[in-house]
Amino acid sequence: MQSLFKKDDINRAFKALLREERFSSQSEIVQALQKNGFKHINQSKISRMMTKFGAVRIRNAKKKMVYCLPLELNIPTTTSPLKNLVLDIDYNNTLIIIHTSPGSAQLIARLLDSLGKEEGILGTIAGDDTIFITPERHFTVKQLYVSIVMLFKQGL
Repeated sequence: MQSLFKKDDINRAFKALLREERFSSQSEIVQALQKNGFKHINQSKISRMMTKFGAVRIRNAKKKMVYCLPLELNIPTTTSPLKNLVLDIDYNNTLIIIHTSPGSAQLIARLLDSLGKEEGILGTIAGDDTIFITPERHFTVKQLYVSIVMLFKQGL
């Protein structure tokens, strides 16, 4: 019965499963935890735990995308100064490209998206370590590029 388990037990089991680097979906993690006796665990709880522990998707040794814990891979997390996650910023006539540390692009893109149109950002697309940014219509690519460079030089 799950009520007999403490929160620490669920957290330990969750982390142990992610260390196996074999789960490619949250539903697979739910099923594995349920098999281990956590009968009332659901996908929304897993989603909250992933956020809490900073779980990311990476390619494992078998080239399969799986969930893992970044601290165990030395992947930067939200506790790293954000400017340290940005490796390069460049632009062309259409968009700005940011290269980040592996696993950091979505974090940086979320930050940039939160700045929004008022700061010149129409939108971002983030992969694992690359972000495409397009400017809002009242900003040139170069203006937005300069703003983004200054943002990361100021030491977030």
